[in-house]
Amino acid sequence: MRIRGAAISSLYGRTIRLLGVEARAVDVLILGAVLLFDLLIVVFHSRIPAAGAVFIKNTLTGAVFFAATAVYRRVKSAPVRWLIRTASVQLACGQLFLISLPMQLILVRSWQDPALLRFEQAVFGVQPTIWLERFVTPPLTEWMMFAYVIYLVIYPGLSALIFARRGEPAMEDYLFNLAVVNLTCFFLFFVFPIAGPLYFQPEAYTVPLRGGLFASIGEHIRANIHEIGGNFPSPHCAVATVMWGLAYRYVRPAFFALAPVILSLYVSTFFLRFHYVSDSAAGILAGAFAILAAPDLLNAWNAAIERRGRKTS
Repeated sequence: MRIRGAAISSLYGRTIRLLGVEARAVDVLILGAVLLFDLLIVVFHSRIPAAGAVFIKNTLTGAVFFAATAVYRRVKSAPVRWLIRTASVQLACGQLFLISLPMQLILVRSWQDPALLRFEQAVFGVQPTIWLERFVTPPLTEWMMFAYVIYLVIYPGLSALIFARRGEPAMEDYLFNLAVVNLTCFFLFFVFPIAGPLYFQPEAYTVPLRGGLFASIGEHIRANIHEIGGNFPSPHCAVATVMWGLAYRYVRPAFFALAPVILSLYVSTFFLRFHYVSDSAAGILAGAFAILAAPDLLNAWNAAIERRGRKTS
């Protein structure tokens, strides 16, 4: 019988030992992704700029995450446990995103923006990100940038709320879902690499995106942190969907409070020219997939541990 709702948190807690450290499903998922990235970097090193540096950065990401997992298992203080766990998963996913960017053309050797633009032209009759320029105003740009960047605060904030209201297993569910959706996006980057509107066709936009504080923060992220690609599916929309869905599962008032922000975030991704509309739609679907798939993945994890226990008993 399929477990639903908040009862899904009861699936969490089973561990295996890795080098003497008790590891849960999210640990194995992230460390497995690190190992797979390392393998891909070795196999496709000639197609990755500065492949040696990327390999070192990826391996260090895994080592730091493993060390944080070891420390987390020994800490007794609940607030400190929350901090170590949430920070280690969020930072590992963030680093894997950055590491995936120079790897995007290892399988498909050119950006696929022309195909996506032809698809959107056929569907909408216009290029949506260009058509939306007529609605650009400083107040709207500022709100959209707020929705786009506040996601970085919602990510750990919702984890804290779920931990405080529902306990550690519910937090594990939240973090596992986030890891699943992040890694889904990263590997799909290799399958259908999209450079993004402002990298592929910057000359097409004639209306500047002006606003206030949040517009400045957003443009700083675009200019200094965000690199070419990392677009299809949109990790922003994918992660936002998981956050919103897990809020509904564990902290229902937060789900309703976040509704205007999450809905605005979906639009902000293409209104602000970070993504195409198709990127954002694919991101929402990726988030829904993660929410639906996570319980089955956990059931498979628990069944594997049970089989292993029977073999060693």
